Amino acid sequence: MNIVVGALITLGVTLFTVTAMLLVRRRAPEGSYFSDGDRASGVFGVLATGFSVLLGFIIFLAFQSYDQARSGAETEAVTVAQQVQTAQFLPADVREELTGQLVCYARAVVGVEWPRMQDDTLGDAFNPWGPELFQTIRTVDPQTDVEQSAYDRWMDQTSTREQARIDRVHGAEGLIPLPLWLVLYVISAVIFVYVLFFADAAEGAVTQGLLMGSVTVVITLLLLLLGFFDHPHGDEIGKLEPVAMERTARIMDAELAEVGLDVTPPCDAAGQAG
Repeated sequence: MNIVVGALITLGVTLFTVTAMLLVRRRAPEGSYFSDGDRASGVFGVLATGFSVLLGFIIFLAFQSYDQARSGAETEAVTVAQQVQTAQFLPADVREELTGQLVCYARAVVGVEWPRMQDDTLGDAFNPWGPELFQTIRTVDPQTDVEQSAYDRWMDQTSTREQARIDRVHGAEGLIPLPLWLVLYVISAVIFVYVLFFADAAEGAVTQGLLMGSVTVVITLLLLLLGFFDHPHGDEIGKLEPVAMERTARIMDAELAEVGLDVTPPCDAAGQAG
């Protein structure tokens, strides 16, 4: 959901609730429907406070997941670049193959995985070049101390890369369960109905509209913010994009050309096997 859509939703919901408030105001008694306004305000404070605390806590947890996905994407990209360097110290018969597969892995993150994360269709799918890297490294039989050290380093980096990928794809299909969404919407509806009972024929239309409009805007914006964090991947403003891996792919290509390594990746520009 982009900013324009969010603004239109907020405007539409606010217009609806303000209109409802003004319609109820026409038949409302002076002083609102509550005979004891102070007591009614106290009850409303309890409702609003409980809702805000619950929603704020959920947004905090959702932001943590958002930040975890962002950090995972950056760590994964850095680890792929490091593995390219590590591969150059492994036996000569696998260096080029591993390097090409790492390049394809980076391209697949950008061209295959990220679009599926945006569409919420990634599911349990894995990067197609992960198994290829495993099949290649399992054939390695390090002989020298340098090769053995590089092999151990490669395995550590593989674990780091796989954990970073898990962090990256976390939340791709939504972080907030449906029951929690239902609870939030029900509480929002309760608050809306409760505010309607504050309709007062003695007050001006602007005052009554401001009363309902301010409550509606705050609740709607918070729910939209939660929806933003619930699906962190996308191409809208603020959404997570494959910037880190795109940068890593460009740097790898430049570095390989700079050191004179002629590697032909076994894939196309989108990471599909060629």
